[in-house]
Amino acid sequence: MPRSYAVGIYLRATRVVNGNLIARSAHDLYYQVMTTEISPPKHEKVRRTLADAIASGQFEPGQRLPSESELVKTFGASRPTVNRALRELQLTGLIERRAGSGSYVRGDATTRGYTFGLLIPELGRTEIFEPICRGMAEAKHTSHHVLLWGSSLGDEAHLEHQASQASRLLVSKKVSGVFFAPLELTSQKDTINRTIAECFDTAGIPMVLLDRDLVPYPDRSRYDLVGIDNRRAGYTITTHLLRAGCSRIVFLGRPGSAPTVDARIAGYREAMQSGTGLEPHVCRIEPDDPDEVKKVLDRLLPQGFVCANDLTAAKLLKTLNDLGRSVPDEIRMGGIDDVKYASLVSVPLTTIHQPCAEIGAMAVSTMLDRLAHPKLPARDVLLNFHLVVRDSCGTRRKGLTAVR
Repeated sequence: MPRSYAVGIYLRATRVVNGNLIARSAHDLYYQVMTTEISPPKHEKVRRTLADAIASGQFEPGQRLPSESELVKTFGASRPTVNRALRELQLTGLIERRAGSGSYVRGDATTRGYTFGLLIPELGRTEIFEPICRGMAEAKHTSHHVLLWGSSLGDEAHLEHQASQASRLLVSKKVSGVFFAPLELTSQKDTINRTIAECFDTAGIPMVLLDRDLVPYPDRSRYDLVGIDNRRAGYTITTHLLRAGCSRIVFLGRPGSAPTVDARIAGYREAMQSGTGLEPHVCRIEPDDPDEVKKVLDRLLPQGFVCANDLTAAKLLKTLNDLGRSVPDEIRMGGIDDVKYASLVSVPLTTIHQPCAEIGAMAVSTMLDRLAHPKLPARDVLLNFHLVVRDSCGTRRKGLTAVR
């Protein structure tokens, strides 16, 4: 049966060859392969093969890997596939990539401390998690520890089974703690998230949640959570659009979104009703569905949209353009996250910038604190954010000051 592979980076004086641990220099890295009964995508095959070559000593610390062009030919894969494999090896700390020079095997391993599991089902589909992972891998607290990285889940029909397998595998590796980003945008999300949490609870393994809780807002789970104040983020972006001259502002989010979106909606409602008494309107539709978007335009006559995140905003921007509605001349909009493409879409997005790398580093610190003080109450560790003003809100033309 086809298998998928999850790579974990170990920083200690051993390596894995054909499934066996072999003693070697304390300055070497090795990785461990975790198998599950899921067919791996092409990029994971590339990543696994390169990691195996590094572990076996084919590529020594400091040695340059073959170029992307050479790897494309070797694996018969596309350049984006090879690039993703290298990026994930970089995120787990196995290689470093130097602009204009290539990819090199890292050789800065130290003695091993804790082994942590990293379970992010939406890695590769939700952009904030890649820089969060990078922040975790590069955090000063991580240098003595292991990040055991579980692969993202596959098709929706088998999500619950795959989640259960991934959780049991991390338990079998005797991880000291797990960083978990709860699943969203699927009808099974609540069941799957509970299954994962119960698995680690039963094993006595602490969890730190990344970005979002696994219970509906405003309820609170009993796990530490690291992210931003999403209610305040929703309030801030809405207030900015109000100052830009919008009075009919609609909040648009996708059905089945994470609890963070509900927190942003709470902030949006507060801004709309605070001092102005304006009526809030929340629409849960797919932003790339022109028929649904047109119904909202016809029924509510919005002057502006607050979007649940930048992906929603980018899709809505295209839909509005297809419907012949100009942003920001006719409709103004803002998003949340400040992902890489936020400044690259046809009308650059005004948005809330999440400090993703810092969230990753703080998650590691929070986990170490939890292990040192296991009886502490659950904590929300909320990092500050800032508003990034671009063209989609129209304030650049009016010369308005950004709301902080």
